Amino acid sequence: MNQKGNIGITTENIFPVIKKFLYSDHEIFLREIVSNAVDATQKLKTLAMKGEFKGELGDLTVRVSIDKEAGTLTISDRGIGMTAEEIDRYINQIAFSGANDFLEKYKEDAAAIIGHFGLGFYSSFMVADRVDILTHSYREESHGVKWTCDGSPAFEISDCEKEDRGTDIVLHISEDCKEFLEKNKIQELLRKYCRFLPIEIAFGKKTEWKDGKEVDTDKDNIINDPNPLWTKQPSSLKDEDYKKFYRDLYPMSDEPLFWIHLNVDYPFHLTGVLYFPRIKNNIDIHRNKIQLYCNQVFVTDQVENIVPDFLTLLHGVIDSPDIPLNVSRSYLQSDSNVKKISTYITKKVADRLQSIFKSDRKDFESKWEDLKLFIHYGMLSQEDFYEKAKNFSLFTDVKGAHFTYDEYRDLIKAQQTDKDGNLIYLYATDKEEQYTYMEAAEAKGYSVLLLDGQLDTAMVGLLEQKFEKSRFTRVDSDVIDRLIVKEEKKDSVVSEADSRNLSGIFTAELPKIDKAEFHVETAALGEEASPVMITQSEYMRRMKDMSKFQQGMSFYGEMPDMYNLVLNADHKLVKEVLEDMNQNLSEKLQPIENEIKGLEARRDALHAAQKDKKYDELTDDDKEQNKQVDEALAAQEDARKEVWANYGKQNPIVPQLIDLALRQNGLLRGEALSKFIRRSVDLIKG
Repeated sequence: MNQKGNIGITTENIFPVIKKFLYSDHEIFLREIVSNAVDATQKLKTLAMKGEFKGELGDLTVRVSIDKEAGTLTISDRGIGMTAEEIDRYINQIAFSGANDFLEKYKEDAAAIIGHFGLGFYSSFMVADRVDILTHSYREESHGVKWTCDGSPAFEISDCEKEDRGTDIVLHISEDCKEFLEKNKIQELLRKYCRFLPIEIAFGKKTEWKDGKEVDTDKDNIINDPNPLWTKQPSSLKDEDYKKFYRDLYPMSDEPLFWIHLNVDYPFHLTGVLYFPRIKNNIDIHRNKIQLYCNQVFVTDQVENIVPDFLTLLHGVIDSPDIPLNVSRSYLQSDSNVKKISTYITKKVADRLQSIFKSDRKDFESKWEDLKLFIHYGMLSQEDFYEKAKNFSLFTDVKGAHFTYDEYRDLIKAQQTDKDGNLIYLYATDKEEQYTYMEAAEAKGYSVLLLDGQLDTAMVGLLEQKFEKSRFTRVDSDVIDRLIVKEEKKDSVVSEADSRNLSGIFTAELPKIDKAEFHVETAALGEEASPVMITQSEYMRRMKDMSKFQQGMSFYGEMPDMYNLVLNADHKLVKEVLEDMNQNLSEKLQPIENEIKGLEARRDALHAAQKDKKYDELTDDDKEQNKQVDEALAAQEDARKEVWANYGKQNPIVPQLIDLALRQNGLLRGEALSKFIRRSVDLIKG
């Protein structure tokens, strides 16, 4: 038999269309052809089981071989093979009325494209100038057939001497694709795409070191595991089996925390094993570790559209014939099976975590630091996961104790409810830096949480939305008596004038810190409290923290850090400064204060007289009077600031108290730190 003809299409060349539409890169051809060989072998096994094939199955290994001299790559199987009629039906008849019709026919059903018998085979023309098929059907009285095509619609079919059943696909590799004749390259691709195919695949022979060099043995180099762990029944597996499989998949990774074995056949088919890795504080580094398979054929390790975003932090394998091999992202997002699979996996993960928490809470708590980032990410990104995870998500206090949300609420509600009925959750982000503030809170009988995780700032915002009448406040965001207000604010023990002078003196002595601004105030904090404390507004600090992770909030990150420096009017050292100030500054400040009061009264009178006039209606005399008063006031304010500054320089307690507060908050650096050390030594010397 010798037949020539054209593949059943009316376009000049459909192959470029097929390549562009189906395949993202050249290397995919090996997956397609080897998968076809495996399918043909499995079909023969099925026929034998049904009694429709009565011959000996024999060796069913799929073999891949390279002939660099001939420039060929060959994939051979001993499956069902094809007759000339079957070649014509499956290979030649891509019978569409043109490339546009081809695309139109399948635009709504991308799954049907890859499923259309024969199209996977045509990926071979991405790397080959010519492809030969040598095949012999398993059917009785069949004979060897050869099909040849050079990538154009023209083909040739002829008889050949092939005696054994099965099919050899011979690719004559193109000049610009010679890397596919390299052993290491093919080994790499087979390892990537065919590692778990259900039929043994041999690529050359195993080697051993002999006489100072690597030599071939007579044993086949089987590159795959036909029976991977996820295809087995969980009841037949031990913990070590799961750990070994994980080590095989991720040789350089730490041992996983635990795992989930997936096995469902309705309303979709899904198997697999998902591992919980030991998650560190870097979300991205662990992505792309879930491998997606379709009937043990590798598809991708980018599963963002198949599982929820937070589950991409897991490692492992998912295998489902209900997820098509080559489809667009938009298809994945809209496919109903994919959505069902995503929901199922989320539920299985939540159920597994809940089960571990209930059965062995101590073990769950010991792994919490590794689990926390994963669980928080899920709660933040997926509402239905939050509803499940809130029952096993934990708070950790600064002493290391763990509580569920409900347990902790019950623990603190008596002590930490403010006068308006709001439950105040106090927290620290750094136990060392915020130790003094934590100590003050604990002295009040308050509990303090440790929220030092990467997503804890975002979690605080979420929990404030979810918890009724609750607020989270960092322990250093205000003085202890104002963190949880139990009664109306007490009147200050310091007069307005004394408070103003104290604030002015301390403000004048504050060192200049880049991107930091300070507001000085006085408050009665008790004799045992620190003489001076630095606090930072909860709202502004949280906004700046969020700006690091959320787009559209960058302007908060550009704003300076806003701090309050609170002078404790009850403390002995502050009282001494106040007493000494009044003794030494009264005579200097009194005339300035009197002048300021007079000028302010003059300004108020001018504004009252001019209140009905718009700026354009003011006379030149009006404007001049306003200017003179404003300039005079500014001059007096400068004079007062100079008095404050001179006093602050002469009283060593003032800069010492400031620097102690700055040092406690990690804000004392450079020249200011050096001055503090020298001053401390001088004070000790006495």
